[in-house]
Amino acid sequence: MTAFSNARVRGFAARSLSLAVRRHAHFWLDGVDYATTWVELRAMWGRGQAGTLAALRDVEASLPFELLGLDSDNGGEFLNYHVLSWLQKRSRPVFMTRSRPYKKDDNAHVEQKNWTHIRQCFGYERHDNPEVVELINALVKGAYGQLLNYFHASLKLERKERTEGRLRRVYGEPQTPLARVLASAEVKPQTKRRLEQEKARLNPFALKQSVARSLKAIASLRQARS
Repeated sequence: MTAFSNARVRGFAARSLSLAVRRHAHFWLDGVDYATTWVELRAMWGRGQAGTLAALRDVEASLPFELLGLDSDNGGEFLNYHVLSWLQKRSRPVFMTRSRPYKKDDNAHVEQKNWTHIRQCFGYERHDNPEVVELINALVKGAYGQLLNYFHASLKLERKERTEGRLRRVYGEPQTPLARVLASAEVKPQTKRRLEQEKARLNPFALKQSVARSLKAIASLRQARS
């Protein structure tokens, strides 16, 4: 399902629903599902183990499908007893893997979303005001997250073909993460109905205006602090 400071999921079939996670610097938790491209973002104040676990719990609670796997980098905020215990001490344990050291390509799905979903919207600012965390999380769990998952379509690589020594990438039709979730047999019918009803109530233009207003409020907090 989603991505963090180099967290992503490996070893699952393309149809499985697993979580890829990456923490951007010490501020962002970015989750991307490999199968559906569903995205969950969270802001964190610091990168302690307790705060990271709280953000991971919040991400899982927001997912429209079951978490099967979590892949992370080698940071101590992910590789610790608290996170491992949370993943393992359940009726269906969640598999955890990690990327190879010094292999940024292992996190390609997450790195892409760090640019398109975080940097292009929130920029490169480092906030030193704890109050912005609550505002950012309200935005990414609300209007901005709804725009990304319900209305932003993207291409997904289906296969690679080699012809006469040349590699050709074949992509499927552009789809939103929601469309991929609705097409998944692993997602419960009642969840699909809830998502469809929620989308029917949303207006992408109104969501975009709401995002713009929230970004101005976040910027004003940063400026007031400085």
